[in-house]
Amino acid sequence: MAKEKQRTVNIKNRKASFDYVLMDKYTAGLVLTGTEIKSIRLGKASLVDAYCVIIAGEVWVKGMNISQYFYGTYNNHAARRDRKLLLNRREIHKLQNAIKSPGFTIVPTLLFIDENGRAKLDIHLARGKKSFDKRETLKEKEDRRDIDRQFKHNF
Repeated sequence: MAKEKQRTVNIKNRKASFDYVLMDKYTAGLVLTGTEIKSIRLGKASLVDAYCVIIAGEVWVKGMNISQYFYGTYNNHAARRDRKLLLNRREIHKLQNAIKSPGFTIVPTLLFIDENGRAKLDIHLARGKKSFDKRETLKEKEDRRDIDRQFKHNF
């Protein structure tokens, strides 16, 4: 039988690259319930206010919104519950040591389904930007947009 083509799910946190300087990237698995993975496959998730914390040697994502599954019954999940991330011990220790220094945090940037059908979350070690850094980012974005317009106009 031919394997049917799955619709790819890529839920991004666009605000993260604006608010933070993204450094080290890690890909973590998620501990989910059945209705949560069904909602993610439908694209009903958001990473806008999400952040990660390390509690007792385990990494947890807080504030991630996965909408309730429409066909769920009494088994339906809470939309904003804390979810455990699956990383190996070495990665957790690296993150733990890095966030001890002031200004560093762990930010989720991309939620996707891998080729095996499992939900994965890309997280970055990040440092917060100051307001002048954000203005500079906006200016660079506007300059790139102007260059693209001129390039398209010339051809």
